[in-house]
Amino acid sequence: MKSNRKRWVIALLVVVLGAGGYFAWQKLGGDNLPPGFASGNGRIEAVEIDIATKTPGRIQEILFREGDFVTVGQVLARMDTTQLHAQLRQAEAQLRRAIISVDTAKSLVAQREAERKSATAVIAQRNAELDTAYRKLQRSEQLIRTNAVPQQVLDDDRAAAEGMKAAVAAAEAQRAAAEAAMSSARAQVVDAEASIDAARAAIESIKADINDSTLMAPRDGRVQFRVAQPGEVLAAGGRVLNLVDLGEVYMTFFLPTAQAGRVAIGSEVRLVLDAAPQRVIPAKATFVASVAQFTPKAVETEEERQKLMFRIRAHISPELLRRNIEQVKTGLPGRAFIRLDADTEWPAQLTEHLVK
Repeated sequence: MKSNRKRWVIALLVVVLGAGGYFAWQKLGGDNLPPGFASGNGRIEAVEIDIATKTPGRIQEILFREGDFVTVGQVLARMDTTQLHAQLRQAEAQLRRAIISVDTAKSLVAQREAERKSATAVIAQRNAELDTAYRKLQRSEQLIRTNAVPQQVLDDDRAAAEGMKAAVAAAEAQRAAAEAAMSSARAQVVDAEASIDAARAAIESIKADINDSTLMAPRDGRVQFRVAQPGEVLAAGGRVLNLVDLGEVYMTFFLPTAQAGRVAIGSEVRLVLDAAPQRVIPAKATFVASVAQFTPKAVETEEERQKLMFRIRAHISPELLRRNIEQVKTGLPGRAFIRLDADTEWPAQLTEHLVK
């Protein structure tokens, strides 16, 4: 009997203390804040990240469910890469073909170079024969004056000289053709080498798409929604999962002009959630809007200017979030208490139950 009575007494004390804490929060949430403090209603928010596909395709598998915690770099889902692997094999075949084309084109260049050298040698030979023919012609012309040789010999030597001159011109044309063919072969080498670069770039692009088909967590967080299901075909940019980055959690609230003007970046903030009024969450003001978020229709008097409301954002420290990661939930409404005067002490209700 004594043991049961003791448990009842403890339970009654818990209820009384909880009720006392609740009425204390209600009192603070009204207009009874000590001087140097301000408060506003808000809601716990976090950065949301959409895990989406880079290329169109079919979802092969999703490894996590809604509510699961994930860490940075962890594989979340995989896309079907059958078609990408087929494209990769095709690009690799094109690369091998381009490499062979380069070797063939280089062999053709060597062949054309040999033909050019041969044509140059023929030109030299024909020039030597032409020089011999001119000298023989000159002797015949001298001998014909003394009738030492018949006219037929002179005519034959003159015809031979003209024939050798034509042979030199033909050899030079042959060398020009060989040089043109060599330039064409070199262009084929450049084109084949460009094909190699294009094939390698295609392989790198396809491999990047294959890697991007494995969807990984960019940050630590929690799966909030499964937007798609395995087997679905998505377009490029199709959403698969929605993550909440639990390393960047904050509350947004509003203060009127007179109070917002006194908020400094880095000011201490205390957050009290409706779902857990017995716990006080420390935070810091990280943003004060430079433009009022909502105003009366006409702002003409000083009294009306005081009604302008400015958005304030208070972030919870990442270290505190990591220590209480299992309790972090977004969307919960609550109230933010901000200290406008750094020399003012926090009320006891906002320090006794501070989360650490």
